[in-house]
Amino acid sequence: MTTKGASPGSSRPLSMETAMSQQKLILLRRERRKHRVRKKIRGTAQRPRLSVFRSSKHIYAQLIDDETGRTLAAASSLGGKGKSYGGNVATAKLVGQKIAEAAKAKGITQAAFDRGPYRFHGRIQALAVAATEAGLTCCNPKNIKQPAPKAEAAPEAAKPDAKAKTEKKPKASKPSK
Repeated sequence: MTTKGASPGSSRPLSMETAMSQQKLILLRRERRKHRVRKKIRGTAQRPRLSVFRSSKHIYAQLIDDETGRTLAAASSLGGKGKSYGGNVATAKLVGQKIAEAAKAKGITQAAFDRGPYRFHGRIQALAVAATEAGLTCCNPKNIKQPAPKAEAAPEAAKPDAKAKTEKKPKASKPSK
């Protein structure tokens, strides 16, 4: 017997109708995020919109002029010399460099970054940073969170004597009866 209205984390089984409505809800939220991001971004011929699409296996980037509705340049992990997996950060960096080179060839130096429904994290962030470092200004690298630097080990002479702290005092013997 299936129970309608079960939450995704519960142990109760979902009915087919509830599972479909959950999937529709996820897709609806994704569309809302996409429209919320895109309503603030307009691409022009001088500063086109850098739109990113991420699938499980590949990543795609386009420079789009929204005034004329034309794609000015495109790059993806799909095409290339050999068949390679495009679902990782290293490939996203390569795609960012490719799109920056294509933009330079067209005389474009700035772009409005459109992350779509995705968080600015992982492959999306790697693509944007790589494109910026390659010469296509689309994000501010100063605002990107960097990993915390690892603390360097202190020299041995500066450390206090470790044995002094770990040595225990001998226990006093108990009086015998």
